[in-house]
Amino acid sequence: MHISHVFDAKKPVISFEIFPPKKDAHNLASIYMSLGKIAGLAPDFISVTYGAGGEGNVNRTCEIASAAKNGCGVEALAHLTCVQAERTHIHKLLNELRANGIENVLAIRGDLPEGQTTALPSDFHYASDLIREIKQHGNFCVAAACYPEGHISAPSLEQDIVHLKEKQDAGADFFITQLFFDNDLFWKFLDKARAAGITVPISAGVMPILSRQQIERMVFLCGASLPASIIRMLHKYAHDPASLRQAGIDHAVQQMQGLIAGGVDGVHAYTMNHPDIAMAVSRQIN
Repeated sequence: MHISHVFDAKKPVISFEIFPPKKDAHNLASIYMSLGKIAGLAPDFISVTYGAGGEGNVNRTCEIASAAKNGCGVEALAHLTCVQAERTHIHKLLNELRANGIENVLAIRGDLPEGQTTALPSDFHYASDLIREIKQHGNFCVAAACYPEGHISAPSLEQDIVHLKEKQDAGADFFITQLFFDNDLFWKFLDKARAAGITVPISAGVMPILSRQQIERMVFLCGASLPASIIRMLHKYAHDPASLRQAGIDHAVQQMQGLIAGGVDGVHAYTMNHPDIAMAVSRQIN
């Protein structure tokens, strides 16, 4: 089933994200345990990442996405990146996804492998190129990423929204946002996106703060700003990791409750493979 049809049928759409282990990891069993618990909460879909920092393993992405849909009965959204990819390689991956019954793909440009500063020759320069290729290759529902504060490499939010419109024009059926910690930033972004002609659903991505190190890394990678309330939280629980983790989950739940009250199309929780996060979110927003 195309996830775009879910957005047509209900509001808000509730979804969770998980990620496969790295290539050298042996904890696949724990991933399936987490998947089973998260799927048991009956979300509208589960997204499965390709891997950050060029550490993607599409075989695992397809395998776990297939387990979500065919084993757990939850619609799956498989991430697919195009950085350094050739067209024949993308076609092979799409055929693999289709053979496993995966009908939904999140198309992103992706990151360069760690330590590499320039991309190798590729048939795709931007996510919009990948979106267009997927749409031409088969009957997939295609999601894309968007950035409430603008992509970290974009000169401005307004210019980033121009690129967002290009993704929609290429065939993107809905968007999922990068993480953010201030709902006001999301609503302002949404107003600008709609004014620019973005008409497809936009699901708000929310990531709970689990540790100071985690949030510092994510802010560095994506450029999300920290409101004063988060900075105070980090200071208050600087020497109490357990309390910081709980406070971070509570803040994420409050974010989602506010977004739902405001009429958001969907909320997407970045669970980082922790079922207790998905359970807390599901318990509070339902």
